[in-house]
Amino acid sequence: MKKLETDIVVISAGTAGLAAAVAAAENGARVIAFEKAAVTGGTGNMGMGPLAVESHIQKVKNVNLSREQAFNIFMEYTHWRVDARLVSEYINKSASTIEWLEDMGVEFLDAIAYVKGSNFTHHIVKGASGRSGPQASAVIMKCMTERASELGVKIYLQTPVKKIHKENGRITGVTAEDKNGETIEVKAKAVIVASGGFGDNPEWIKKYTGYEWGKDLFSIRIPGLVGDGIRMAWEVGAGAEGMNMELTGGMPMRSIEENQKAILTGAVAALSVFSQPNLLVNLHGERFMNEEAAGNPTFAGNAFARQPKRCGFKIFDESIANDYEKNGFDWLNVMMPMAKVKNLVNQLVEASKENEHIFVANSLDELASKTGINPVGLKKTVEEYNKTCENGRDRIFHKNATYLKPIKQPRFFAGRNFPSAYGSLGGIKINWKTEVVTQEQEVIPGLYAAGVDANAIYADSYVFTLPGNTMGFALNSGRMAGENAADYAKSLGK
Repeated sequence: MKKLETDIVVISAGTAGLAAAVAAAENGARVIAFEKAAVTGGTGNMGMGPLAVESHIQKVKNVNLSREQAFNIFMEYTHWRVDARLVSEYINKSASTIEWLEDMGVEFLDAIAYVKGSNFTHHIVKGASGRSGPQASAVIMKCMTERASELGVKIYLQTPVKKIHKENGRITGVTAEDKNGETIEVKAKAVIVASGGFGDNPEWIKKYTGYEWGKDLFSIRIPGLVGDGIRMAWEVGAGAEGMNMELTGGMPMRSIEENQKAILTGAVAALSVFSQPNLLVNLHGERFMNEEAAGNPTFAGNAFARQPKRCGFKIFDESIANDYEKNGFDWLNVMMPMAKVKNLVNQLVEASKENEHIFVANSLDELASKTGINPVGLKKTVEEYNKTCENGRDRIFHKNATYLKPIKQPRFFAGRNFPSAYGSLGGIKINWKTEVVTQEQEVIPGLYAAGVDANAIYADSYVFTLPGNTMGFALNSGRMAGENAADYAKSLGK
């Protein structure tokens, strides 16, 4: 057995953990971080950048969103069902975090809105390739890892923490185990939990969120994120709060690798076309939302979750596909930015041979047979929808007439959409200082949590109107936890 002593232990060296380790070390604390994976950064290596409000990048771009406005948007969106002080602290700190990262060598290219109707809060990183996009935020993880090393933070890779210790009501350290199976006992004044949630734990997903992974939820699973940090915090008295999925909706993709493959190959066109505002029906063949609203991934996921078998079908015909080939898609975003797609119909036909969720048919009856949609309901809805398109006014869901395109010309195409998610949210109850509290909101001295393990600030729906939120909260709550834990350690003396 190896025995160590430090001021602060950080459980996991992902986005929140690295931010916490650097912030604590900058505040004079001795820090040890334990990471179960072979590299630092975790999910943070796969994103594009964080939220910030009133950053210098936004000011140059004349983005007039103020902290007050962002706070009010956030709280109204969540109906004040979340910790308002925590939300305020996070938003108020976010602009300084951009500068904090820039001082480490991170470059930001822009502040974008990400999806139609959202605010320009998503600060996208200049990746190693010189461009932004998925995986660009790996630069943030690299810079924070290097900064942590400069500050003397000791990072143990492939060394998961197994237990948090608590004596006389306060936290006293952890037990970890290295890749050789050797036990490491660490005496510490404070512990920060930032283990990345439970997105790779189908049992927990079903138990705590009600979704069955691979059946009615196709969330991205990052190996190793099984909720162990949450479990260990609960074992020492932490309250549970806000366990949910960072819900989105769309064509099923089960892994980051699958997502990247789609983006880097022609398959992305087949996915982009099924995110456009065309006719959307459920298994009864009925419309169930304004298809425009599905441009917000959270709204789409919520709507799909209410339908039979939690799925919906985007439907269009060959004339719409041909129009997209000639004039481009109705909507673009940073993940699917292509303005025009050549040979779209052929791509869809080929994609349908490999993707069980893409369907091509020569008639509505054939489409119903292939998809399982009720044929009577489908034909009735298409007939009603086509009349709506001719009239130019949607009296049911009030969709913009620009997107009212009839479904008449074979071939017909359908894409099956389900709830998805980038990962889990919540689990550990914290206060606005990121101190872990019991279910009765009593502080557990020396225990802190950050990142998605403690991210319960969205109520029932992820706040996609302020994009960059998950990484933004991870970085800012990590900084807050590191600073506060360091102050607590100082208060205990030597």
